[in-house]
Amino acid sequence: MTSPPADDQDTPAPPRTRERPSRLIDIAVALLFLVADAVIVVVAAMLFVMVGMGSAQRPHLSATAHSRDIPVLTLLVVWGVPAVAVTGAVVHARLRMPVSAVVQSLFALACAFLAVIWTRMLLS
Repeated sequence: MTSPPADDQDTPAPPRTRERPSRLIDIAVALLFLVADAVIVVVAAMLFVMVGMGSAQRPHLSATAHSRDIPVLTLLVVWGVPAVAVTGAVVHARLRMPVSAVVQSLFALACAFLAVIWTRMLLS
């Protein structure tokens, strides 16, 4: 029985790393996310305007502030969307898709901004 050649014994095994998706796939996925994210942000903004206008106080009513009980489920939905968007950005960064990660990060910022607006509207 012969031992393996000396060259094979001294060479350390290369570390196993994930292959990075091609740049073209990254850009295509980023464009798809950009379109989907834009639609989501526009619909959320339109809902904000419609709900805000529908719940606006009448000018002839007293200007005293009133507080309503906000269901916890509503707040979970309002703040769950930015949490999911941040998770998506982290996943794309871990997949080594930088363009998609940037698009998802910008979407997460837009969702956080809209969540702050929705929360202020719900609390008023």
